[in-house]
Amino acid sequence: MKIGAMYSHLNGFEWIQYHQKQMWEEMEEILSSIDAGAYKTKVSKEKTMRGKKLYSPIDLNKKIKEDFEKKGWFESRTSYWVTDDYDLISKIMHLSPEEQKKLIEEEGRKAIYSYNQTDFVKNRVAVEVQFGKYSFIAYDLFVKHLAFYVGDTIDVGIEILPMKSMQAEMSSGPGYYEGALYDLARQGRGVPAVPLVLVGIEP
Repeated sequence: MKIGAMYSHLNGFEWIQYHQKQMWEEMEEILSSIDAGAYKTKVSKEKTMRGKKLYSPIDLNKKIKEDFEKKGWFESRTSYWVTDDYDLISKIMHLSPEEQKKLIEEEGRKAIYSYNQTDFVKNRVAVEVQFGKYSFIAYDLFVKHLAFYVGDTIDVGIEILPMKSMQAEMSSGPGYYEGALYDLARQGRGVPAVPLVLVGIEP
């Protein structure tokens, strides 16, 4: 596979090139080593594409995961506590999970455990590979990457998506680069408040 398009949000790409160029090169190497055609293994049951061989998101994800892990990238999780009081949440969100829970309970509120998980992290660079439903992309961009950035776990996030040309040869449902780019542009230049690189891949 190869990178078909890329967008740098809040200088995400420039930050990587200056501070963590090797991380970008590793990602490119992993993607370029994968033959997408070998993962056209899913036989469609949809009316409009019945019997047609499509890219298998599950098989592609598995291969990408294996290759990232071989390079020392790992899944990461950030934990936090929430409650039903907006002002209290705003006050505690930058504290450690232990302090969050303690302060919520001291205010007589119920502390609810929650977490965000990202596919791969290495040297404060996070990578999400998204071949799932379109709504998952917005969650990655506006919640996951931001949570890890605010939690001081990462400095930049990379979101890898299929280009429309590749997505058209998957089952209906997955999002694609061009659509996610539109969603980013619609929010304005400063939203989300985390440096990102949106990457569109193609065979």
